[in-house]
Amino acid sequence: QVQLVESGGGLVQPGGSLTLSCAASGSIFSIGAMGWYRQAPGNQRELVATITSGHITNYVDSVKGRFTISRDNAKNTVNLQMNSLKPDDTAVYYCNADITRMRPRLTSNYWGQGTRVTVSS
Repeated sequence: QVQLVESGGGLVQPGGSLTLSCAASGSIFSIGAMGWYRQAPGNQRELVATITSGHITNYVDSVKGRFTISRDNAKNTVNLQMNSLKPDDTAVYYCNADITRMRPRLTSNYWGQGTRVTVSS
């Protein structure tokens, strides 16, 4: 069984910072791209940032310069450092990863359960 578990959400004031963490666990052979998505109330889930196993990153325009995605391939973790947070960043944030299991050697896309981030004064 493979799973992704997020942590680090919470309430923060505008201009503040939060770091989200996601750990993959289970019978894992390898992990490809990892990423963070978010879904605000009434909106569709949107991409926030992705990072390849080679640490190539991609960000949605609205978070460029404020958010930083990073990963530790040895620990099977991915983080999202969020600075200068705005009320528009309020959403449930989801971790996502392409994971190849040990046996059978299959690659599937996995989602975490989500962690809520609220930016409000």
